[in-house]
Amino acid sequence: MNIHRTRPPFTADEPTQLVSWLDMQRAVVLWKCEGLSETDAHRAVLPASPRMTMAGLLAHLRWTESTWFEVMFLGRPDDNPQFSEDEEDADMLADGLTLPQLIDNYKDQCDISNRIIAEHDLDQTGNSNSKYRVSEASLRWMVLHMIEETARHAGHADAIRELLDGQTGYY
Repeated sequence: MNIHRTRPPFTADEPTQLVSWLDMQRAVVLWKCEGLSETDAHRAVLPASPRMTMAGLLAHLRWTESTWFEVMFLGRPDDNPQFSEDEEDADMLADGLTLPQLIDNYKDQCDISNRIIAEHDLDQTGNSNSKYRVSEASLRWMVLHMIEETARHAGHADAIRELLDGQTGYY
């Protein structure tokens, strides 16, 4: 996956613009991971949110991509950690995974998501047989939601990085 922190062309078609905006937010998250030590990637900086680490954030974003595009849209089994009834925030667990592994997992999942988007019409709705009502949303809605979700967490990544080592910057 080759993601750049660049805005989409002003006149591109809608799918290109949507995926480009999503890719840009994904790239910001990955940029915030550059140069982090393994210890810092797993270090919590918010006392009330021990799983809100850079590693946990990458794990969450990976599983969120899978949930929306594979489970909600395509109707694949809901066996992602986000559906765990045993443990809250299970999708943020990153124990035993290195930062490079988490980055690779996230990039691979983004590739899968982008292929799903490319292979379907934005007006197509998700899996209507799902027990989750939100799966009835259009692919366009899901992509827009993922732009919002990823941008929000890019902001979290920015704050986490500043608290870890003082590094700041956006875009």
